[in-house]
Amino acid sequence: MGSRHPKSCDCASLGIPQFGAWSLLTDPMLMFEGAAEVRLADGSGRCDGRVEVKRQEQWGTVCDLSWDKKDAAVVWFRLVNGSTACVGRVEVEVQGTWGSLCASRWDLMDAHVLCRHLGCGFAVSVPEGGHFGRGTGPVWNDWFHCEGTESSLDQCPVTTLGASPCSHENDAAVICSGPPHNASLRLVGGGSRCDGRVEILQSGTWSRVLDDQWGMEDAGVVCRQLRCEEAEAAYIVPRAERGTGPVGLRGVRCAGHEAGLSLCDASPRRAAGIMEDVGVVCRGSRQVRLVDGAGRCAGRVEIYYRGQWGTVCDDAWDTADANVVCRQLSCGWAVEAAGSARFGEGSGHIWLDGVNCSGGESALWNCSAEAWGQHDCGHKEDAGVVCSEFVALRLENSDGCSGRLQVFYNGTWGSVGSNSMTPYTAPLVCKELGCGDGGVLESNNRYRRVNGTAWLDHVQCGESSSSFWQCPSGPWQLQSYDDVRDEASITCNDREKIRAVGGKDGCSGRVEVWHRGSWGTVCDDSWDVQDAEVACRQLGCGPALSALAEAAFGEGTGPVWLEQVECRGTEPSLQDCWARTAGGSACRHKEDAAVNCSDPVLGYATVSRRVSVPVIICIVLGLLVGLLLALLARQMQSARARHRDSRRSGEPFFEAVYEEIEYSPVREKKMRYSFSDIPVLPGDSPVEGYDDAGEVSEPGEPPVPGQGDWPVPRGQEEAEGPRDAARGESLRSWRSAGAPEVDGDTSPLSRGSTGYDDADEMSLP
Repeated sequence: MGSRHPKSCDCASLGIPQFGAWSLLTDPMLMFEGAAEVRLADGSGRCDGRVEVKRQEQWGTVCDLSWDKKDAAVVWFRLVNGSTACVGRVEVEVQGTWGSLCASRWDLMDAHVLCRHLGCGFAVSVPEGGHFGRGTGPVWNDWFHCEGTESSLDQCPVTTLGASPCSHENDAAVICSGPPHNASLRLVGGGSRCDGRVEILQSGTWSRVLDDQWGMEDAGVVCRQLRCEEAEAAYIVPRAERGTGPVGLRGVRCAGHEAGLSLCDASPRRAAGIMEDVGVVCRGSRQVRLVDGAGRCAGRVEIYYRGQWGTVCDDAWDTADANVVCRQLSCGWAVEAAGSARFGEGSGHIWLDGVNCSGGESALWNCSAEAWGQHDCGHKEDAGVVCSEFVALRLENSDGCSGRLQVFYNGTWGSVGSNSMTPYTAPLVCKELGCGDGGVLESNNRYRRVNGTAWLDHVQCGESSSSFWQCPSGPWQLQSYDDVRDEASITCNDREKIRAVGGKDGCSGRVEVWHRGSWGTVCDDSWDVQDAEVACRQLGCGPALSALAEAAFGEGTGPVWLEQVECRGTEPSLQDCWARTAGGSACRHKEDAAVNCSDPVLGYATVSRRVSVPVIICIVLGLLVGLLLALLARQMQSARARHRDSRRSGEPFFEAVYEEIEYSPVREKKMRYSFSDIPVLPGDSPVEGYDDAGEVSEPGEPPVPGQGDWPVPRGQEEAEGPRDAARGESLRSWRSAGAPEVDGDTSPLSRGSTGYDDADEMSLP
């Protein structure tokens, strides 16, 4: 059966969830480096008891410091159906069930890590799926993304989301070099297993190799023994990187044809100089990576050559070149070949220029190009790539912390279906986006559809899932929805955070808001006491005492999130006010807005919390009693007045007739519309409608009675220049009115949705 490694029992009784039957890493792995076996001792059965691990033929216990349920989920690996324990089909046991690992994304770097973890040296090759026969049981379809230097698979990034179903015809396999033996070699301190300082295993101990005339013949033997292709460099290790252990070989002299370094002549008495640690760089150490692109499958192209990372010039850079990079990284195909340092400027060497690939090469350095290091470029011309397997996540509303859940895949944004979505999914999404550690899945009837398609469905995150990308789901597939409610929408708990920084307490200071996962400031353009009033209310403080500008509490850092804030003063938060998102604006931190709020004990936010229910009931009853007494008093006074008038005129109902005569339809209409923000004009009487519009209070006249009791939006005269509401944006109304386009571009709302146009329609001379 092969070598057995860390083992697991059925942990359901321990409260560990089991979402996604065929996902290996929905639950965490526990793997003890260097331990051959794990057992549970002195329990009632094989699935409970004291945890013990076997290392170097001795059993020992595990300290309970920080031990929890996650640590109890243990995973075993083994290689089966091979000639030795270091060759065969990859099988994994999770929660008591053995299954095969899918080979769809299994590559040599992953295999190197597994061989190292199993104590089987390094991976010699990765045979095609099914090479060692068909397995039984489940097929785990997790995708590992190892760099090759990790000590175990649990240190590699893992993706489960969107994985396609896999059959036993595609079981992963590996052929490892075998356990280290006497005279085995390894390279340490480099960027890969094929470069670094040379060490040799002697009598079970890794030992240093010293020389004073280390050359390419010697390095060639080391690279060949390690199956790292030919040697590219031989060097003396710098003083800061020298080893400290015992010395295994001194004064090595190789002819270059030897099968191993231990077969070369070694005589320390021949040394003519100082013996020092030696190192090699093999061709097999070359690597490519994509950096600064928010994922392993997008970013600036960098190549590891001769022990150093460097960039690629964008001269003649095209899709064929980018395709080679994507395929080399198991990232699908190229969606975009980027130039002009799209992902930022690199540093150090520019290794390649004038790259010209046919598209079928196995590695970028196999393409036609200028000689290594020869170029006429600067880092402003660094090449980049976006591959089809690049994935990203967003909540599509402007605040970045609420809205329809969307994923970026294969170069396009698509929605995520809400079918079978577990309650653990929303908090994971919020955490992934930097929007707090909590969130809720909401009905999607208030969001309009962008394109009517979705990439994923049936996302089933578990309680122990550490990343959204590790959640089991249906496969990547564009699909349509008949009902927008089938698309998942999430609201995170940190979408409307605000704080005051730099003051003596939390009720005074520089205003900072949480947006798209980070804190940023508010520009003081048009900042006034009405805006400050909203900020104070949102802070839980009393009414605003002053609205401060010009970084009164010092300059902030990070983005300036909002400018030209336009509040009426009654909104519950700044995110409900009209404003411009200030990305890329001319506003700088020397213009940071600030507030000075009153003591919360005296303000509306705290008083309402301190008044108890019985007190409120007493207040309401008191008001009702007072109102009844007032009505009784007025009725008695009216009765006396009618009695006096009836004695004078003999007509007891004269007062009622007088009231009817005083009725005026024009006055009633005028009074009615004085309470409205919108001067409605009758459609069937344009002349009368014109006259009615003229009855709206002129700027210099006294206001219509009752009009001052209602909040009226600031008019167009106030809104001109920086106060132009038609050019502003409301973070919340953007969420409720509709989503931006698929590419993320934003557009201002229509004037009909701002709530300010009604004031503009009043005709004033």
